[in-house]
Amino acid sequence: MKKHIPNFITCLNLFSGCVAAYLAFKGNYLGAFVAILLAAVFDFLDGFAARLLKAYSAMGKELDSLADMISFGLAPGALVFSLLTLTGINEWLPYAGFLIPVFSGLRLAKFNIDERQTSSFLGLPVPANAIFWAGMVYSFSPFLMNNVWFFLILIAVFCFFLVSEIPMFSLKFKNVSWKDNQNQYLFLIGCAAILAYFQLSAFALIIGWYIASSVGINLSKKAN
Repeated sequence: MKKHIPNFITCLNLFSGCVAAYLAFKGNYLGAFVAILLAAVFDFLDGFAARLLKAYSAMGKELDSLADMISFGLAPGALVFSLLTLTGINEWLPYAGFLIPVFSGLRLAKFNIDERQTSSFLGLPVPANAIFWAGMVYSFSPFLMNNVWFFLILIAVFCFFLVSEIPMFSLKFKNVSWKDNQNQYLFLIGCAAILAYFQLSAFALIIGWYIASSVGINLSKKAN
């Protein structure tokens, strides 16, 4: 029975992603934002449950990628598509939003066959990308609509981040010691400060902080 628990949690991730995509197309940006955050929680919990119960399976790995494709690929793409349609500038322009699921699919396929990404990441993880876009569309939609070219450049930049070779640190803790998890602790302290100040508008900024922290860590390693 316990071997099915991680897959059940993954299915909750997938369900949340489907709800997020539907709400995005309906223009309910708050609902889609919450559903994507919920999917991210389930995405964390399924891996945690698999490790805790030692319930790993080939099916679970495949199901996880399929769920992530919907929750963190299609759903943020639908959000961006929906917001771009409101600009009314060009009938074809909104389809740029679907570059997000395309590059998310490439990212997931690359991750599944890349043995270098066991303890850290190369490129931006798809949940982080999805949370960025959910936060941007919910919190900063007026700014994006009034700066469409910046909006399009941002899509291109984050699609690049998804498939790049830029090292990104993992939030998995080796233990509870500061020495072994200094980067993770500093990142979480920064997240708490950003969240306390910006509240619901913090999530896109937190992903920006994650990218900046990863780049800073890499530069520090090279300098040493």
